[in-house]
Amino acid sequence: MQNLLTPKSGAASRRRLLAFALAFACAPALAAPTLSATDAWIRWLPAGLPAGGYVVLHNDGAKAAELVGASSPDYAQTMLHQTLAGNGGEMRMVHVDKVVVPAHGSVAFKPGGYHIMLMHARHAIQPGDHVPMTLRFADGRELKVEFEVRSASGAMPGMSGMPQK
Repeated sequence: MQNLLTPKSGAASRRRLLAFALAFACAPALAAPTLSATDAWIRWLPAGLPAGGYVVLHNDGAKAAELVGASSPDYAQTMLHQTLAGNGGEMRMVHVDKVVVPAHGSVAFKPGGYHIMLMHARHAIQPGDHVPMTLRFADGRELKVEFEVRSASGAMPGMSGMPQK
């Protein structure tokens, strides 16, 4: 078998080898989901009460992605939660180990559904602030997202209590 890097192999063989090497190197990136986040906000509550983080996660990739955790330098503890209707219609929150973002799809974290529970703020956080958060996925990737802090009604500062999406 001829060595493709020797001068005898010619320019065409070197181009084929380079194309193969590039395809091999890029294959994992092409197969991995392309993740992004929009509408990231935190519902602020007074008196040091836990806050809820909401976001829409988008996956443009051909494989599902599994969100398995979140962290923020502004909160000592973060957990993935889901609000569910219990017997008699009462609402309850449960911890979830992961949230699947489907291939070519999205998942909305919103009041009354999935949310990121944020506990023990490390400093005073107020509506109008921005909180950095790192979202961790099962495949080891991380997505850094900035969350805007809004009032308990979900209104942005200066919007006279008008709820936002």
